[in-house]
Amino acid sequence: MDKVKNMLPYLIVCAIAFYVLPLLGKDTGSFMLILLIAIPLICVIASLIYGMKHGFNLILPIIIGALFIPTIFIYYNSTAWVYIIGYAGISLVGNLVGHLVKR
Repeated sequence: MDKVKNMLPYLIVCAIAFYVLPLLGKDTGSFMLILLIAIPLICVIASLIYGMKHGFNLILPIIIGALFIPTIFIYYNSTAWVYIIGYAGISLVGNLVGHLVKR
């Protein structure tokens, strides 16, 4: 339970990125910029900081990937399913690097 409690601020940051940043998109180009640069950057930074403070946790990337699923139906179309794996993978790498930096 403590691990989930420790993850909460980082998950909230990622959720805000997933649900608020697309509201700033005006056209396809801005949505692509958000999907390919802004959101991954926020996910990797949040995971990196989590890894440095709390160590490696495989559940973090899984939850981050799951948090993105509803946004596919809200903002995007079915071609955005691949981003779930991408964001979870980026989060996994960030968390692992943060853990290694902590050591």
